[in-house]
Amino acid sequence: MSLWGGRFNGSPSESVFALSRSIDFDWRLAPYDLISSLAHLDGLENAQIINREKSQEIRSALQNLLLEVRSGKFIANPDDEDVHSALERGLKEKLGDLGGALRAGRSRNDQIATDVKIYLLEHMNYIEAMILELADAFSELAMGYLDLAAPGFTHLQHAQPITFAQELSKHSFALERDLNRIADWRRRTSVLPLGAGALAGSRLVPDPERNIDRLGFTSLAGNSIDAVADRDFIAEALFIFALIGVHLSRIGEEFTLYASSEFSWAVIDDAYATGSSIMPQKKNPDVAELARGKSGRFIGNLTSLLVTLKGLPFAYNRDLQEDKEPIFDSLDQLFLLLPPVIGMVKTVKFNRDKISKSASQGFALATEIADFLVERSIPFAQAHEIAGEAVRYCEVKGIELDQLSAEDLVKIDPRLTPELLPYLQVDGAIASRSATLATSSKSVEEEIQKIRNRFKKIAGEIKKNQDLMSKVLFL
Repeated sequence: MSLWGGRFNGSPSESVFALSRSIDFDWRLAPYDLISSLAHLDGLENAQIINREKSQEIRSALQNLLLEVRSGKFIANPDDEDVHSALERGLKEKLGDLGGALRAGRSRNDQIATDVKIYLLEHMNYIEAMILELADAFSELAMGYLDLAAPGFTHLQHAQPITFAQELSKHSFALERDLNRIADWRRRTSVLPLGAGALAGSRLVPDPERNIDRLGFTSLAGNSIDAVADRDFIAEALFIFALIGVHLSRIGEEFTLYASSEFSWAVIDDAYATGSSIMPQKKNPDVAELARGKSGRFIGNLTSLLVTLKGLPFAYNRDLQEDKEPIFDSLDQLFLLLPPVIGMVKTVKFNRDKISKSASQGFALATEIADFLVERSIPFAQAHEIAGEAVRYCEVKGIELDQLSAEDLVKIDPRLTPELLPYLQVDGAIASRSATLATSSKSVEEEIQKIRNRFKKIAGEIKKNQDLMSKVLFL
């Protein structure tokens, strides 16, 4: 069924219809389209465009159709061009010509922008809840390793000893930024476009503000042309998903390394690993690898939409039909990926002995020597040179820095007094770094407690937003 055609002498060719047809992917918007249609109906009734009796008849049909869509009783058919035409067909099957009355004062242009916004505002709540669960899972996991020393890495080389709790909890802070970005996105997205019409607003529904609260928005768009042209909210959501994908990829890379025979740090639970069809001994970290692999898809979806948008004049252009598949795909992939990643993190076990034994390796305590000298008023450039000499001394002797004796220190430089020795032990080095964001167990524990308190507040906001959308969507 087509929603246009009066000025045409014939129908579009089959190839044009196939190209234009979006019902295969936009049908998922059907419940949201019906919700926005109920709000639009109230506006038409309030403006006395549709009288109360007819409005009640249409409202009842819309509510029944919503139930039928959710139950699967009403579905799209091959002749439907898009979700809007399919639902108007459903209304006309119930109401006859009266089913077409809702088109007054509204365009598919403002209708689709509204539908996608409501859809994303609801689904972002679920993504947000899963990201929060993953972030807090890392924090909880880290609390069990506050007493474990580990090598810290830069350039994948041993850098300085750290507490392993800091190594794990770092992901909580990256994921918290994702949560903050979602909150910012929601503020910018909660601007209602319904009432913009095709591009010039509506003379039939003069008070679109009535639908702001009803549809879960916080304000009304200020420019009707921008309202139907705006896809920033989709591009920004795709950016958020791409960055989440990057964070998940980095988690996946680390877990893949940790689980390797060379590291032997992590034992991934059998429920989140797979085997080999030819090598019976294999236990592969497939969840971690797929987390790494999916990032390309998220980035590609973002790039796809940005390239589509870059050359478009404002107001609606049919190119904007290409906005939906990237966002739907990124959402689907996150819903598929996040639960097993969360499960992998919650069930992983770490080899304490293997991790702690490597904490001082690779001359990771060299910075302690430089810091010790700086505290004694030696310029850092000179202190750096002396620490380098200590490393060279250890290489010649075939020992690590924590194996140096007081006699060895004096041979390297007379200013390396025995007071340095406690800092050349991993526990002493870690404990000495007690600043707010540093790696001492006390500092790390305090920051984990702070972030978990922030997570509780975020959880409250998520619950509030979920309740709001449940009310909007009659769930």
